[in-house]
Amino acid sequence: MASLLSTTLNITARVAPGPVGRVAFALFVRPLGRPKVKPGEAEVMARAVTGRLVVDGIPVTTYRWGDGARPVLIVHGWTSRASRFAGFVEALLAEGRTVVSFDAPGHGASGGRATTILRQREIIRRLHERYGEFSAVLAHSFGVVSTFFALRDGTRADRIAGIGAIAEFDFLAERFRAMLGVNQAVEDAMRRHVQRRLFPAEPDIWPRFDACRAPEEIPSEILLVHDTDDDTAAPGQSRALAAAYGERARLIETSGLGHRRILLDPEVIATTVEFLSAPPSRTRTASPAGTAGATR
Repeated sequence: MASLLSTTLNITARVAPGPVGRVAFALFVRPLGRPKVKPGEAEVMARAVTGRLVVDGIPVTTYRWGDGARPVLIVHGWTSRASRFAGFVEALLAEGRTVVSFDAPGHGASGGRATTILRQREIIRRLHERYGEFSAVLAHSFGVVSTFFALRDGTRADRIAGIGAIAEFDFLAERFRAMLGVNQAVEDAMRRHVQRRLFPAEPDIWPRFDACRAPEEIPSEILLVHDTDDDTAAPGQSRALAAAYGERARLIETSGLGHRRILLDPEVIATTVEFLSAPPSRTRTASPAGTAGATR
């Protein structure tokens, strides 16, 4: 069925790019399945105070642990959910931090079937309005590029921790093409559809989705953790972020943990929570040429 769909899209893209662009976009923004809460995550999730936002008519489930000011925001990745960060939530609570998170549309306990980076930005903006300025943001995978997009639009955080980061829209588009088995003409049709439907007044919106762009716009301190065996997000994505943000970014590379098991690793959790819980240091100007790194 998938092979038939990709063949049909490839053939049709050149003669009817409009319909192909709509179909490709619908597939691009729809996660593959809806994973459930795992047994090891259930107790942490049961302790959360749940809430609800409505974005584009879609009910979005939110979570809060603690009631302090300047919480840590957690942004999950694609085809994932907030519960995957249970170990981080436990460790942050032990440090006396308040934690806020959500399940994106089409994910976890939220409604809908699809999400976009624009919906992610709106959810983060609403949580920022509700709980005040974040002390830090912890994000995984697609959540990283969504976080940087939101931080360019008024949301602020002293620190950002990105795990298994995806930093560029072009990388997402390349992955989509490879997974679906479609050609460049299909991607081009999808891009034209996005441009017309979501950004009709802006002639070239794609650079806005690049987390490496204009690092001076995001003065946060940054920790990046990426596994060299990650088969979903290429390690080069975090390396590019580290290079762009220079001395404000620290990159830690692990091995053997992949894209998802890295969220369970005790050392990754401890190192990340230590970074998130530290007081902000003096804000420094980005140095595009350098990358601070530590590897284990």
